[in-house]
Amino acid sequence: MDKRIKKLVLAALFAALSCMMTMIIQIPAPTGYVNLGDCAVLLGGWVLGPVWGGAAAGVGSMLADVLNGWASYAPATLVIKFLMAACAALIARRVRGKGGMVLGAVLGAVLMAGGYLLYESIILAYGAAALASVPANLVQGAVGAVAGVAVVWLLERSGVLTRLRDQ
Repeated sequence: MDKRIKKLVLAALFAALSCMMTMIIQIPAPTGYVNLGDCAVLLGGWVLGPVWGGAAAGVGSMLADVLNGWASYAPATLVIKFLMAACAALIARRVRGKGGMVLGAVLGAVLMAGGYLLYESIILAYGAAALASVPANLVQGAVGAVAGVAVVWLLERSGVLTRLRDQ
């Protein structure tokens, strides 16, 4: 099979994972709830790279917003989750090992929280009230980062990650 087709199929898989892990896996937290969608966002970036992984993350997360009734956030989510996955992928390429993935996940989470802050305060015109969502978004990003690093470690140990990247 052509390498581009395999990459497209994997991107579709990661988009579906991002969507479903956002919609289905919801964990109660003091900030409301968190989901594991950002785990799939980060994994997509690390496995597929900044462009394909970013596209999968953005599209899958945006679909979750639309399907969950948060369509007003869909345009921001498309861009923010693309950037989150791309940031994590680029940093992991520059800084090898777990440290690069951890740093990429943390910076991706900060970028995500900042992106939603800008979107809510300017585009949705919430102004300073948008600051209230920052702690929940940082918790969400932290949960995604921890889960993503744990899953990538398991995939590396099993040899699956090497096979996925060779596609």
